[in-house]
Amino acid sequence: MGRFRIYRLKAFLMIMFLFGIYLYGYSKKKDIKEKPNIVLILVDDLGWSDTGFMGSLVYETPNLDRFAMESIVFYNGYAPAANCAPSRACILTGKNTPRHGIYTVGSSERGDAKDRKLIPTPNTTVLDSSFVTIAEVLKQKGYSSASVGKWHLSDDPLTQGFDVNIGGSHAGHPRSYFSPYKNSALEDGEKGEYLTDRLTNEAIKFLADNKDRPFFLYLPYYTVHTPLQGKEALVKKYEDKLDGDQRFDPKYGAMVESMDENIGNLLNKLDELNISDNTLVIFMSDNGGLASVSSQFPIRAGKGSYYEGGIRVPFVIRWPKAIKDTRIDSTPISGLDIFPTILDVVNLKENLNLDGISILPLLTENRPLEERSLFWHFPIYLQSINPAKDKARDSLFRTRPGSIMRKGKWKLHEYFEDGDIELYDLETDIREQNNLSEKYPDKVKELYKELQEWRKEINAPVPMGINPEYEAPANSN
Repeated sequence: MGRFRIYRLKAFLMIMFLFGIYLYGYSKKKDIKEKPNIVLILVDDLGWSDTGFMGSLVYETPNLDRFAMESIVFYNGYAPAANCAPSRACILTGKNTPRHGIYTVGSSERGDAKDRKLIPTPNTTVLDSSFVTIAEVLKQKGYSSASVGKWHLSDDPLTQGFDVNIGGSHAGHPRSYFSPYKNSALEDGEKGEYLTDRLTNEAIKFLADNKDRPFFLYLPYYTVHTPLQGKEALVKKYEDKLDGDQRFDPKYGAMVESMDENIGNLLNKLDELNISDNTLVIFMSDNGGLASVSSQFPIRAGKGSYYEGGIRVPFVIRWPKAIKDTRIDSTPISGLDIFPTILDVVNLKENLNLDGISILPLLTENRPLEERSLFWHFPIYLQSINPAKDKARDSLFRTRPGSIMRKGKWKLHEYFEDGDIELYDLETDIREQNNLSEKYPDKVKELYKELQEWRKEINAPVPMGINPEYEAPANSN
């Protein structure tokens, strides 16, 4: 009997051990299924006012308009920088431009040397592998990840934590939107295949392959960046619609509509796979629209400028399981907030010294954020493209070296060449036409002090050396 009891006890313990393993496995499987999927859609050079849900009467975006109705639309959504590479580096690392040193594409010495008063800060063109990306931290939580589209920060996103790379290299724009693409990271499709369609189909395949595990899909479309190439039928549609209106381009209109159609296909696939409810979808542009291609009215200037047209962008977030209060929200937010918000979403505590904040309480509880300042730093030059449309401070550069901040309704610009300050009240002057710096000297003093303290804290370089090739304008004092 004693031996029988021992055997029974061993059998019982074995059963309990196996049952424990089952429960642990079930718990892990349940945990995996409950982790939200994350889709980050980054459109290239899409202007703040270039979608229907943001008020465009020109470009047709029915899929995005429907998506916006199911989401929170941030009326004051900002890119972390006014052009491609720095904005992407900021979004993926959660760190502002002075921390990684990527301020532009290529050289910081843009424009004619004789017009540059200062020696600009040298530009970094590759995101150093020491910087931790969103993909790398999500890997710790068991996420599979893919970068599908424009990378632009190094030769290959696989070195920055992604499991899959389709179409991403150091190239900042496609050689062609129609196959053959001549893209080393993307096999050509049938002749005439459209790049935006192809990338979406690749993204949809990734969704289907990973529907049973948490995934992070980073979908940085090449569109609507130049070269302007749209499908023939859509180009004709916008030629007829615009009827020669020089403020807009029919090829750009065709590209916007194709982008919208493809995002609709992607969202429909999430529905088909029955994973929409627990998929966090973030949609934004990497910077403002190109003013020479599409008018950014009512906001001033466009891509490359730190007036609103260069940094204010369409910014939409949807997560049906957690966001019940869909709305238009006026809270100023930045692409720098994406990384800390994702950390909060997946409950990952990492001390990464990020420059944004988690906006999860605002998303899920409609809890107001404490007032804070948003900062931009651009210690270099960016030449003008079309002075009449750029609406910049002068006709030679879209941006000269300086720093910019927004706090509440106030926006402050500082220019390093001449120490000039501009102050705008964005509540009454979204077009940034009325410089109030002389009218409100105390407000200038308050904000400028904060801007200086931020630069010191983040170790932001301020160029001071005089360019020996500089030629002062004949009418300067």
